[in-house]
Amino acid sequence: MKLIRNSALVAAISLAALSANPALAQKNKDKGNKDAVAAAPVAAPSSNVVQGIGVANLQAAIANADAFRVAQQQRPVTYKPQLDQAQSRGNALEAQIKPMIDRFNAARQGTMTPALQTQLQGQARAIQELQEKGKQEIQQILLPVALSEAFVNEQLEEKLDQAVQKAMEKTRVSLLLQPGAVVARANAYDLTDEIVTELNVLLPTAQLVPPQGWEPREIREARAQQAAQQGGNRPAAASPAAAPAKPAGPQPEGR
Repeated sequence: MKLIRNSALVAAISLAALSANPALAQKNKDKGNKDAVAAAPVAAPSSNVVQGIGVANLQAAIANADAFRVAQQQRPVTYKPQLDQAQSRGNALEAQIKPMIDRFNAARQGTMTPALQTQLQGQARAIQELQEKGKQEIQQILLPVALSEAFVNEQLEEKLDQAVQKAMEKTRVSLLLQPGAVVARANAYDLTDEIVTELNVLLPTAQLVPPQGWEPREIREARAQQAAQQGGNRPAAASPAAAPAKPAGPQPEGR
């Protein structure tokens, strides 16, 4: 399945919509016959919908899937130790940095001298380094939580293409667009809910905890690409020296 994001397609769709509207496409050839024009039936609003075209927000479909929502509810319970530890570390970091910031702000109120400027630069650098170190520590604590989120998303993404295909088949949609490719649309074109329904069938529940050593797809692909580049840059192994060729037939004995 290929998702078309070409904005130029919007103009073509608009023309198709005008052509599909009987009230605009079909006019009375006999302009002098006013009675015939007055008697012409008015097209229903539904005739403006171009059959076979749909719009879907795929990220919203994943976020509204049952597997995603259940995982969101289970994660704070499953990873409560990590979340509590990160919260505690954040509070301790804030308590450690706040006095440093207060001293920095108080020192700024004095007359600015070269010595004071050097002092303030050192204090600001110390605060920044402590903040960066604390941020890295908290990210490391929350790494299992982040991996769980990525793992659930990847499970749904693996089923997304199949869900989209099934939804398109059931609604007879042959062209599916992202919302960003459309200037305006009617709700009749939205296929997001149908995709959510198919995702719920294909993946009712997702595994919350990834296997040991699991890495997100982006990291796996980056590692594979790096390995391929390193393999390509490796010099070819030197071939062993060729042995002297032996005569094919028996040699005559020397005298």
